[in-house]
Amino acid sequence: MTFESMGLAPALLRALSETGYTTPTPIQAQAIPLVMAGFDVLGGAQTGTGKTAAFGLPLLHHLASMPPATGGGRRPRALILVPTRELAVQVSDNIKGYAKYLRLKLAMVFGGVGMGPQIDQFRRGIDILVATPGRLIDHMERGTAKLDDVRLLVLDEADRMLDMGFLPAMKRILQRVPKARQTLLFSATFEAQIKALALEFMRDPRQVQVAANNTIADTIAHRAHPVDASRKKDLLVEILARRHTDQVLVFGRTKHGCNRLAEQLEEAGLPAVAIHGNKSQAQRQKALNAFKAGTARVLVATDVAARGLDIPNLPLVINFDLPMVAEDYVHRIGRTGRNGASGEALSLVEHGDGGLLRQIQKLLKRDVELINVEGYSPASPLRLDVALPNPRQKRGGPRPQRDGGARAGAPKPAHRPHGKPAPRHAHAGPQGRGGAQGRDGGRRGSRA
Repeated sequence: MTFESMGLAPALLRALSETGYTTPTPIQAQAIPLVMAGFDVLGGAQTGTGKTAAFGLPLLHHLASMPPATGGGRRPRALILVPTRELAVQVSDNIKGYAKYLRLKLAMVFGGVGMGPQIDQFRRGIDILVATPGRLIDHMERGTAKLDDVRLLVLDEADRMLDMGFLPAMKRILQRVPKARQTLLFSATFEAQIKALALEFMRDPRQVQVAANNTIADTIAHRAHPVDASRKKDLLVEILARRHTDQVLVFGRTKHGCNRLAEQLEEAGLPAVAIHGNKSQAQRQKALNAFKAGTARVLVATDVAARGLDIPNLPLVINFDLPMVAEDYVHRIGRTGRNGASGEALSLVEHGDGGLLRQIQKLLKRDVELINVEGYSPASPLRLDVALPNPRQKRGGPRPQRDGGARAGAPKPAHRPHGKPAPRHAHAGPQGRGGAQGRDGGRRGSRA
């Protein structure tokens, strides 16, 4: 199958040929014909499988075939909901590339930046809107975002939006778009809430799945270094010094911890930047640009902040802190070993991590090679038969707050009329405190 055989508009084929794309990926080959035929689609696909083109190309084809909208103030005809600012930028960049020969206006709205420029975009007119749920609700409340003309709706990484507590916001948005629409939902997993959402808001959706849930590339080597908690930073510096030519993505559990770790690496002469939910969008984009350009060798990130990052040819991912949920390990390491390239997932495990590592090995269906580094062997051997930590408790303290959502059980602020949705899972998120947050990972008070 080729893109030409799918019947895409000539302007799209021209843009694709200039990017060098000739053969559809599996998710594209399955989803594009269904979307072109007008079906609602429930797509199972991980980041990096080409799913943006899977929904973006037929979406653009449909918009190109509609009568052209004229004048300023036209309302969005396509709405793409995404969980994070970084994914909004990534999706928008891809859609703009595909639409370079189409006269369509695309706009992004997300938290952490001023409302004024976004309001101006609505006034000038929009064909395609890429938005995070919280900020879109803000615009709906102000009356600047009117969704009456939406004909194509995409929910991208729906599982992560649910995990971040956006279900009430998603339902509110879904109730405001016309019923006579085409709905595309993409998710890495098809859990019960995803299926319930599809049943409630989609019309006889066709399901496509390109890989089993939690599929992990065979080209990734999984290793772990036991180490005392007090020496983890020193061991990380030692590893990075040995891998002096590699760019490395390092995962931490808390926002404050990521900041501190990046500072410590800088002090050790290792150029590093941090991204997490308390950073402004400008700060996060600046850090990501520095990493992609090679001026920063190390990117230290929380799970939610790193969701959707597109970093090609990343040879090494390091778990400075193990994730509290085994499934998050899969999302983390999925940024290495892509497209047949070899990759390495390295974890620094301290004495209390035995239960977490055992759960990861169970999910991987393979052992994680334990390697003691000379000079850093822990005082007590790592035990994999210890009980898992209480998922409602951060070690030594209360449950950590998710990087993009609210702490479960937290009181609802009086100025938040919709309330703050509790995370979907009972487990604690991989991020910790670091300041109060509003929607989409922004600071409270900024309506981010």
